[in-house]
Amino acid sequence: MAFLIDKPLFLLLFLTVSSMHFVVCSGLTDSEILIKFKGSLSNASALDNWSDMTNPCKGDISNWNGVICHKGFVIGLQLEGMGLTGKIDVQTLIGLSVLRSLSFMNNGFDGPFPELKKLKSLRSIFLSKNHFSGAIPDDAFEGMFKLKKVLLAENEFTGAIPSSLAALPKLIVLRLEGNKFTGKLPKFSATNFASFNVSNNELDGPIPATFSKMDFKSFSGNKGLCGQPVNECNTPNTSTSISTTSNTSNSNSNSESTSKKPSMVCIIVVGIAMAVALAAIVVAALILLQSLKRTSEESIEAPPLPSDLKKKTRSKEADRSAQGSPSEHSSNGRKKADMAKLSFIRDDGERFDLSDLLKASAEILGSGCFGLSYKAALSTGPVMVVKRFKQMNNVGKEEFHEHMRRIGRLSHPNLLPLVAYYYRKEEKLLVTDYIEKGSLAVHLHGHQALGQPSMDWPTRLKIVKGVAKGLSYLSKELPSITAAHGHLKSSNILLNQSNEPLLTDYGLIPVINQENAQELMVAYKSPEYLQLGRITKKTDVWSLGILILELIIGKLPPNFLPQGKETEGEDLASWVNAIPQEQRKNQVIDKKISGIKNSEGEILKLLKIGMSCCEGEVEKRLDLKEAIERINKLKEKDSDEDFFSSYASEEDMKKGMCDDFAIS
Repeated sequence: MAFLIDKPLFLLLFLTVSSMHFVVCSGLTDSEILIKFKGSLSNASALDNWSDMTNPCKGDISNWNGVICHKGFVIGLQLEGMGLTGKIDVQTLIGLSVLRSLSFMNNGFDGPFPELKKLKSLRSIFLSKNHFSGAIPDDAFEGMFKLKKVLLAENEFTGAIPSSLAALPKLIVLRLEGNKFTGKLPKFSATNFASFNVSNNELDGPIPATFSKMDFKSFSGNKGLCGQPVNECNTPNTSTSISTTSNTSNSNSNSESTSKKPSMVCIIVVGIAMAVALAAIVVAALILLQSLKRTSEESIEAPPLPSDLKKKTRSKEADRSAQGSPSEHSSNGRKKADMAKLSFIRDDGERFDLSDLLKASAEILGSGCFGLSYKAALSTGPVMVVKRFKQMNNVGKEEFHEHMRRIGRLSHPNLLPLVAYYYRKEEKLLVTDYIEKGSLAVHLHGHQALGQPSMDWPTRLKIVKGVAKGLSYLSKELPSITAAHGHLKSSNILLNQSNEPLLTDYGLIPVINQENAQELMVAYKSPEYLQLGRITKKTDVWSLGILILELIIGKLPPNFLPQGKETEGEDLASWVNAIPQEQRKNQVIDKKISGIKNSEGEILKLLKIGMSCCEGEVEKRLDLKEAIERINKLKEKDSDEDFFSSYASEEDMKKGMCDDFAIS
């Protein structure tokens, strides 16, 4: 017998059940699911505080070891280095409907690869440093389209790399080193990897062309791999067959000749082989010497943990670099030590070297357009941020040093100063101070996750004025750079404790590879570049205008989001332009700052300035000086005269009430 339920009632029932933290498919609470999952594990003393007497989550705070929470839900399990064994009960974990990340690294799990494809919502899988073995089924990652990070390093996996893994469209981190994978390296759908390593396996065949610019260490230890960046693939030579002519009258002489000819061929082949082997030994020796020289130049390779499982951890690669670096007490130790030194910009701060950063506890802050950023806490106390740049390999060493010194001479209250830098042909490191409060983007769009109130109007105005001052200084001090900042956006603006903005990633256009800059930098998303293929002195003004709209509207600019993100709608300026001016007060201003008594007039003035900065035609766009002058005239509150004369309708002026302009 079938029961009919109308749609509104069904939705009400569904939402009610969801809000009670019950999972429809299993009927169990998160705590019951986790306790059942714990039962499948052995040696689980580290999870003794998992008890049905408490809830695993209270808001964003976890009450249970290794559980990551968000708004009362379990979104991740970070059970690392706990000595766990047994079976990973995937079927039970299906009940955690919002599970995003699983990390079982550095435990004692063994056996075949778990059936994790049942957890379709996973973004991150971390199984490195266990004893998993056997071939991974070819469809093991089928349907996991949201998966971004996979760490399977240092296990005992065999067989081919699954084609379903290579087909993941959003994959940005893949670590398979230290296994026994065989066969050819597949062609991956994703190409913009932040970290990729298949070294020390048993792979063979050509490396796909999309990996040709990667570090060769990502492929080392696979004797059968060839192609860039390892070496060229050699085409086998066709051998010439030796034929003998049969003749009955001189069969003896023919048989003698045929018995001698193969021996001569063998001698020639052996001779060639010995020559090739000798040449290979010489080449290997040269490569080894070069490798020793470059050991101290290795970049920081902190474990690519997901941002939602932020945990201080030491990088295995960093440990290797620190432990395996040549001794400074060797005959050429002084030269190698000099190679590993950072180039410091300022003289007033504490000095440290690359090995100090490699030894520091590291935490990934995020994966930006250029690469990963790390928070490194030095043993002596200071906390630094290290940014890796791989899109600067076209710039020469002297040119790079000169430009960094030029950047280092800049000094302004609204610029985050460069502390030090490190040059290597394949990538560069830029070191700055760590700013505890984080970026404007986080505080503007992620305040709820941080448990903070939304940003008020006086703070937003203060930030705009500070950004304008920083841009003005950059344009004066870097007149030869077309767009002195070039990469202005809310995630590149940090806030100090008094909410004063600090600009970062400025002045990089001269050293960024142009083929990459067009994909990554904000300046190259401007109307003039999209229409005319060039940037201008007013390009930074356009970026400032977009930032102003973002602050007023409270929405992220869709065209600034990383490639591959699902975005809806047009850019902010076009969206505002499509709304009649008389309706913008009600439809455009962020409701968190709208309706503020005696402030709407100034907010609308700033909106007008922002739109003037976003003019598609460069000639009609405000220049930076005029934009800054207009911004500096803005106040936190309106004067009655300015408010009514500029924005009130005739009827509102008769009423004489500012409250009529409140947005409901």
